[in-house]
Amino acid sequence: MDNVVAVDVDALRDRIEGTVVAPGDAGWDDARQAWNLHVDQRPALVAVPQSEADVAAIVGFARENGLRVAPQGTGHNASAIATLERTILVKTHALRSVEIDVERRRARVGAGVLWAEVTGPASEHGLAPLAGSSPDVGVVGYTLGGGLSWLSRRHGLAANSVLAIELVTADGRLVRCDRDHEPDLFWALRGGGGSFGVVTAIEFVLYPAPRVYAGALLWPWERAGEVLRRYVEWCRTAPDAISTSARILQVPPLPDIPEPVRGRQFVAIDGAFLGSPEAGAEVLAPLRALDPEIDMFAPIPAAALSHIHMDPEHPVPAIGDGMVLDELTPAAIDALVAVAGPGSGSPLLAVELRQLGGAIGVPPAEHGALAKIGGAFAFFAVGMAMTPEMGDAVGAHVDRVMEAMDPWDAGRRYLNFTERSADARAFFPEGTLRRLQAVKRDVDPGDVFVSNHPVPLAD
Repeated sequence: MDNVVAVDVDALRDRIEGTVVAPGDAGWDDARQAWNLHVDQRPALVAVPQSEADVAAIVGFARENGLRVAPQGTGHNASAIATLERTILVKTHALRSVEIDVERRRARVGAGVLWAEVTGPASEHGLAPLAGSSPDVGVVGYTLGGGLSWLSRRHGLAANSVLAIELVTADGRLVRCDRDHEPDLFWALRGGGGSFGVVTAIEFVLYPAPRVYAGALLWPWERAGEVLRRYVEWCRTAPDAISTSARILQVPPLPDIPEPVRGRQFVAIDGAFLGSPEAGAEVLAPLRALDPEIDMFAPIPAAALSHIHMDPEHPVPAIGDGMVLDELTPAAIDALVAVAGPGSGSPLLAVELRQLGGAIGVPPAEHGALAKIGGAFAFFAVGMAMTPEMGDAVGAHVDRVMEAMDPWDAGRRYLNFTERSADARAFFPEGTLRRLQAVKRDVDPGDVFVSNHPVPLAD
């Protein structure tokens, strides 16, 4: 049922250059859709601003009419939003500017920019951002949640490479915050999520990466236990120059998937090495000794990193969730293979172990709310929900997998890998959460802003 509110929608339309879509309008279903097609978003209105001034006008209108505001770029993690009741969903996808400053090695992008729109032009100059593993993930949402990149074990979390953030606050001000201006807000935004305003632009560091040695190794999934045990052991001494993930994959039989992998099951290790191909090959030698069926590691431009994970590059209906794991024992690998590998009956597309450590686990001298991610691996399980019945089966199996890995839970969740509602205490230590709540109280005392993983106002 649509979330209908009694407000003068035309008054908002008159205030902005962008568009406003209300329940019953043509295009309503498209306007409210998240990237995850399984999510049924029911806001009061959808507004698509064309400028920062539009954003300020939308926030002002919401405040005057007792409505809330939910900023959203792509909607990749929209399944974790508890409710959009009496909320204007602000789709920022029209804020699409990209500026690359080659000399200063930095980029400034609008809130609607996708990573593919940054990695391409940056790569032409031998530079790379700390981009996500999928080309159509939005820069802003990914970064506010922390940001795990294929370069993160060397350079840290994307949130801690941010130089400045521009946003509209609850009182309608357009604020630019950095280390010297609004430092508390700048701290909160870097890894504290989207509870503090509507981000309109973000500026961040680009790193030298003329070419990287990257790709994937694949084995038949019957070897999952053997390969994953070797992988976990290899991760303990792998240099910070390499960032990887290991997955048990069930590749769907779709026509746009290459024939050698279409409709098959694999255990896969993919990732990227910052260094020469010769040095990279030496690092990978213990994994290659397991004789993969497919070996795709090769020198590639940094822009191609967004394709090595083979994530869907268009909206899909999916159900998933994740956690952070401590060091894994052979018993942990046995438990994972039993619940997600051959003979398990798993309907999941993938279960993933994303390698942590290196710079990800060490707080930089100057950092935001997410200083580091502890533990050994970020874990994520996901499946396609093409029908309600498939959704029920996938959701139940995600629960089974999470329960199976619970003995190795590191005790803290990661915002971007958590696709269900969770208490804020699951993400942040007590002192960090108190500081985030203090910032929230200062900039949004009326709790105007809705996010997928909200920082609650202090009691």
